[in-house]
Amino acid sequence: MTRTPYVAGAALLQAAWLLAACDRQPDAVPAPADTAAPVPTPIPRVAVHGPKRTILAFGDSLYAGYGLRRGESLPDAVQARLRGQGIDATIVNAGVSGDTTADGRRRLVYTLDRLKPAPDLVMLGLGGNDVLRQVDPAETRANLSAMLDELARRHIPVILTGMMAPPNLGPDFAARFNAIWPEAARAHDAVLDPFILQGVLGNRQLMLPDGVHPNAKGVARIADRIAPLVTKRLAALPAADAAAR
Repeated sequence: MTRTPYVAGAALLQAAWLLAACDRQPDAVPAPADTAAPVPTPIPRVAVHGPKRTILAFGDSLYAGYGLRRGESLPDAVQARLRGQGIDATIVNAGVSGDTTADGRRRLVYTLDRLKPAPDLVMLGLGGNDVLRQVDPAETRANLSAMLDELARRHIPVILTGMMAPPNLGPDFAARFNAIWPEAARAHDAVLDPFILQGVLGNRQLMLPDGVHPNAKGVARIADRIAPLVTKRLAALPAADAAAR
């Protein structure tokens, strides 16, 4: 989510998020059972079958794979899990480090118009940089709604990966910001993962040294949670959709 000019702000948010991870109730961000990071389970190679599916992963550095090696990003990890189930899915990674919801809103139409075939599903994950820059939650809400409206106009279903504000920004900001994703999901009939860093934030074994981005093991933890949502949503799509593409 970060760019160099915002390192100081990121450090402050890192500390606040770490404290928040300790203070949240277990059903929000569960504490790890032990201090040792789990070793990612190898994804078995399975022959894919069924309709070909294209998924667009549209987000910021948490999708782009900031600080990771090629092939270790969240879209890569989710795709590996889908293919491990025999699902013929390709995830196009359109994550851009540093992007806010305003940046995403500006480039969404361009990205969709140039993606052939059109995506069967979009994973939408933006908002972390809005927190970093303390963007007014009303602006974040408007940008996210505009992107969801555009995807609805194109009849593309969405999985939203949400973001939460650290408490140091104050209860009013946090309340307005944190409500954006669940309310947007309800309004646009989108599948919601409420907080993309759930189960990872606060565990130093699963995070990069910046404390804001997950490492490869952290990404694997997130993918284990996100992939079933994607699998279920793909299964609900009419087979005719893929044939038409």
